[in-house]
Amino acid sequence: MSNKRTLILDKEQIRQKSIRIAYQILEDNFEEEAIVLVGIADRGYVFAKRLQQILQEIAPDKSFELLKVNIAKTKRSLEASTDEPLERAKDKVIILIDDVLNSGRTLAYGLGMFLDIPLKKMRTAVLIDRSHHQFPLFSDYYGLKLSTILKEHVEVELEEFDKKEDAAWLS
Repeated sequence: MSNKRTLILDKEQIRQKSIRIAYQILEDNFEEEAIVLVGIADRGYVFAKRLQQILQEIAPDKSFELLKVNIAKTKRSLEASTDEPLERAKDKVIILIDDVLNSGRTLAYGLGMFLDIPLKKMRTAVLIDRSHHQFPLFSDYYGLKLSTILKEHVEVELEEFDKKEDAAWLS
């Protein structure tokens, strides 16, 4: 595998795509008073916090709650925990958020957390959708849909987590 990295999104592009996703979430859930943003640790949660901030700026009359999900992504069965009780999402719209959608396994595990909780609606949001789905999960809101070969890797760097300037790289 090559060590060559190609920049696919810079800081400004990530900001613009985040704003666009926030507006799409609002448009799709215009009549909702409360929306729960569920960020998958680590970068998905950072991205969810950013979306929460944008949403609060453009729709201050609505409530945007934040929930962090920690998932054992390498396990073959669901092992996950949350920073708040799942009941906070009961009878609400939730948006399951991650940085990159690759096979769909992580989002499937995130969905699995809410199977016993009655929800109004569940949607997914990702910064980059790679379109290599092995699970029947797709992004409702995405910043960039990218066709890659399986050997390629997409890496998102977010300042709050990686201590580097925001960027998305293909390697």
